[in-house]
Amino acid sequence: MHLLTFIIFFVYLYIEFSIFNAVANMIGVFFTLIAIIMTSVIGFYLVKSQGIKNFILMKDKIANRENPTNEIVKSVSFLFAGILLLIPGFFTDILGAILIFPPIQDILIQRIVQKKSFKTYSNRHSSKQSIDDTVIDGEFTHKDDE
Repeated sequence: MHLLTFIIFFVYLYIEFSIFNAVANMIGVFFTLIAIIMTSVIGFYLVKSQGIKNFILMKDKIANRENPTNEIVKSVSFLFAGILLLIPGFFTDILGAILIFPPIQDILIQRIVQKKSFKTYSNRHSSKQSIDDTVIDGEFTHKDDE
């Protein structure tokens, strides 16, 4: 297991350095470093603004007793995208940008929700029904059928 992690790490580094080298040969090292910093800043801003918007939608769905599964999956997607965008490098920026796109998030939602059955309050009671919190006390005795 440690060998596999070691190999994956070095493959990742090789891909990052290869892309960095190719971009630096095209536009120069200084502009490549500026591009890496700018993608991190822009990505962080996008993830922050979309994450807040998604959090508000999730909060509204919970308040309306609806299933917030889609928003939860999108929030996790934004979290991973933010982490990938903050890691310096073009390869991780590309992966992070891919996770921000709504069609990719919809695919993730379909794959995750399809495999898991989420039991929520809204699955047991439709949101159109009124919920009565009345408690009725009483006593009973069990009669045998004779």
